[in-house]
Amino acid sequence: MSFLSSAAPKLAPWKVLLVDDEPDIHDITKLTLSRFRLDGRSLSFLHAYSGAEAKAILAREKDIALVFLDVVMEREDSGLEVARWMRQELDNQFTRIVLRTGQPGQAPEERVIVDYDINDYKEKTELDRTKLFTTTFAALRAYRDIMKVEDARRVQQNYREGLERVISASTHLFRQRNLKDFASGLLQQVVALLRLEQSMLLRVAGASVITGESQYEILARIGDVGDQDIGPELIAQLDEARHNRISKLHGDTYVGYFPNSSGKASLLVLKGVEEIDEIDVQLLDVFCSGVAIAFDNILLNQEITDTQAELILRLGDVVESRSNEAGNHVRRMAQVCHLLAQESGMSDDETAVLMHAAPMHDVGKIATPDAVLLKPGRLTPEEWDIMKQHPTIGLQILDGSQRPILKAAAVIAHQHHEKWDGSGYPQGLKGADIHPYARIVAVADVFDALTHERVYKKAWPIDQVRDYLRDVAGQHLDPHYVDILIKNLDKAAEINARWPD
Repeated sequence: MSFLSSAAPKLAPWKVLLVDDEPDIHDITKLTLSRFRLDGRSLSFLHAYSGAEAKAILAREKDIALVFLDVVMEREDSGLEVARWMRQELDNQFTRIVLRTGQPGQAPEERVIVDYDINDYKEKTELDRTKLFTTTFAALRAYRDIMKVEDARRVQQNYREGLERVISASTHLFRQRNLKDFASGLLQQVVALLRLEQSMLLRVAGASVITGESQYEILARIGDVGDQDIGPELIAQLDEARHNRISKLHGDTYVGYFPNSSGKASLLVLKGVEEIDEIDVQLLDVFCSGVAIAFDNILLNQEITDTQAELILRLGDVVESRSNEAGNHVRRMAQVCHLLAQESGMSDDETAVLMHAAPMHDVGKIATPDAVLLKPGRLTPEEWDIMKQHPTIGLQILDGSQRPILKAAAVIAHQHHEKWDGSGYPQGLKGADIHPYARIVAVADVFDALTHERVYKKAWPIDQVRDYLRDVAGQHLDPHYVDILIKNLDKAAEINARWPD
């Protein structure tokens, strides 16, 4: 993975705090060290004239490298109290302390250095230009080396914590079986890893990723990143990432390219990113390589499911074509069933299974003689007995499969002519004894039959359809799903318009 980062910022000066109740000491120290440089960094001075002022500055400024600390100020041990407070209460173990005193007897050197972790101890009279320079150099070099060790420890700690989050996130994702759920979960984990608020995961549009296409399908989205239609600027960035097989930072937008073993790359868009440091890059690599196999398997399963659903849909077309009904009947049926299941609160997995299985509801008609199936007039009792055999034949055709879609299709084919009041066929099931899938299909089938022309009738206006549905609710149809359909007639009408005869 590669990415662009901005030029390294100019190094900030070393912060030095001067603590002394004599203003002249401040002026002399600042003047003497005005040309000081270490690693190309100059000095920036902060000033305190009492122990209380020193504590306030130290509590506020977290990156002070060095403190020149007078011992005797408002009290004889004011400086020692500041040193004790820094190390014990503020828990600042990094800032170097050079103790300065004009009264050396007030603070014995060995005790002060040992008890208060003093970097150096000097009498004011011995701090000439040379000694002040060398003392400052030694103290700042010690601070620099300590911070390098601390930064390395923090990097290691952050990476360890990041890996723990990766392991936890991967474990969660491996439990996801649905492509959309997996993508949403993956995106949530990436956002958590990098502590961002806006992101988007895409793939090349279609049931499978087809090399050479330039359109993208959004699998998951978090926050306000992109519109419903991906804009030309983002498309250009996605094209660049995919064609050059690179990840890149464009301003505050990171476009990540993540190939997998099947060659079907995914593209990750992160908004609000100022830069991505090396740890974040490593964590993304570890995370995405860890879930690549799972993603491949889910894509393969999705391909199988999509292929299975398309075969069922085409078989439904064949069955419906025998009865001179347009093939779009089964497509509308599937979509209306999806609408009713979704609005009723059915899970996404169950809703998808129902939608894919619904086109097989009349598969048993494949064995119904043309003389009966295509008869334009009313059927005789004998002919009606033959027609009523198709649910049982449908069950016989589909029964025995362990595939969820085909198992659902078998139930639907067998039960979709049962009625809520028990007067249906072939088993005379009643109420909740009828599978919810079959109850939903029955509502969708009646709706489609009423709203479209058949050999025996004209299409009904929507108001008449609404009145009829209300009349048969609780008798022929489940009133719960009828109520849902009536509340969503506008959406059902949109489905009709999208797939006309």
